[in-house]
Amino acid sequence: MEKEKGHPQAAQNTQPDHNDNSAHSQSMRLLAAFEARRSVTTIEARGDLDILMSAARVFELSARGFEIVTIWTNAPTECGRRHRVARYVLMKVAP
Repeated sequence: MEKEKGHPQAAQNTQPDHNDNSAHSQSMRLLAAFEARRSVTTIEARGDLDILMSAARVFELSARGFEIVTIWTNAPTECGRRHRVARYVLMKVAP
């Protein structure tokens, strides 16, 4: 008799709104933001989308065929200090 391990739905993403912190969910939130605003800065990704490593998500999406351009800019953080940050712009969706 084979013993089952874990809950049968434990590995399934049961949250269609991608509300967890998996890389996949973060990528889906980033794509949704691109649809809404066409570009996202690293500050916006952290504050609005809860994506701490936006460069990694952009890299992964690029590997999947999305064309994303990085534009370096200066932007203020919440405390008012200006930082050099990346602005990611979705140019073309994956085929």
